[in-house]
Amino acid sequence: MNVLQFICPTGLYGAERWILALAKFLNSDYINCQLAVTKESKDQNIEIFERFKFLGLDSHQIQAHGRFDLFMVSKLVTLIRQKSIDIIHTHGYKSDILGVVAAYITGIRSVATPHGFENVRDRKLQIYIKLGGIALRYFDRVVPLSEDLEYEMYKIGINPKKVRLIQNGVDLEEIERERSSHIPSLSANRDEKIIGYIGQMASRKNILDLIKTFDLLYAKHKNIKLLLVGDGPQRDELEKQAKEMDSSSKIHFLGYQNDRLRILKEFDLFCMTSSLEGIPRSVMEAMAMGIPVAAFDIPGIDKLIVDGKTGLVADFGNREKLKECCERLIFNEELSYTISQNGRDHILNHFSSERMAQGYTSLYYQLLDMDNTIMKTSSDIAVNSALT
Repeated sequence: MNVLQFICPTGLYGAERWILALAKFLNSDYINCQLAVTKESKDQNIEIFERFKFLGLDSHQIQAHGRFDLFMVSKLVTLIRQKSIDIIHTHGYKSDILGVVAAYITGIRSVATPHGFENVRDRKLQIYIKLGGIALRYFDRVVPLSEDLEYEMYKIGINPKKVRLIQNGVDLEEIERERSSHIPSLSANRDEKIIGYIGQMASRKNILDLIKTFDLLYAKHKNIKLLLVGDGPQRDELEKQAKEMDSSSKIHFLGYQNDRLRILKEFDLFCMTSSLEGIPRSVMEAMAMGIPVAAFDIPGIDKLIVDGKTGLVADFGNREKLKECCERLIFNEELSYTISQNGRDHILNHFSSERMAQGYTSLYYQLLDMDNTIMKTSSDIAVNSALT
């Protein structure tokens, strides 16, 4: 079968990495997974396009004239027909709107995976996000990444019969490859503790609270620094606000980085202050890497962190408590080691991309009303071979 992953990318962040992980672990003997991205400006980051091609899979660009070019629908319809696509799988409000219309015109099956809802102030963008929520009602299947996102689907009126939860997963092969590499440390001064964040700089990530928490910690401990990896619409404003902090000289905005895992490996602590998440991939990657995590306790985080066992959490907005969590994990080596090992075991045992891909394989076959006995038999043979 031919499955088209469709996204309007903003960089190489959670949703884009999710697509790459899924495509990597789908069985190419049975599923021809392809990618379509919208190209909306010269400076748009479409690295996912190149990464997908590197996997040996077909990638396609759909040229657009601006961010809200509805003529992209006709181009998407043409691509679907040319490539004999059976299922379109969309990611994000814009691709949901375009994708469900194209699926209706061409008569193919449609799947949407919501990766979380953005809180924005731009009125026009708010309208499109709301339209994206309405579009989800017309998909054949809507597949949230977490139980909390599943509940959100019901709240916006999605038919429960269309909703199927398939939990998020992380590419453990990629993590293990980086863990076993022997590239020299980024910092020769290991007396300085590194607190870090990797991800988009968007409103729902609430990064200003992370910066303010770091500033509280810096008032007591001078041998720390904060590395912020990623880009986004709030970066310029965040840099201005960081310059007003007493700790400004220790706050570093690194921008988008291709080698994020190499940088992640250097962290002594990963800290997240988001207000809204599905199941955050960056936190899963940190835990799988063996990096302790402190975060605000929000839906999605609670599926990863059991407070005091796999990480430490503070009530949302409580920067003083989060500072204490960071302090404990940075300066108590025994606690840090225990929590990092527990966190790593939790991810390895419950959040693999292989398990996620198996769930989508079953879903795709069900949508086309096909018997996936062949897939099950093939999987059984592979397991038996590995055990003998």
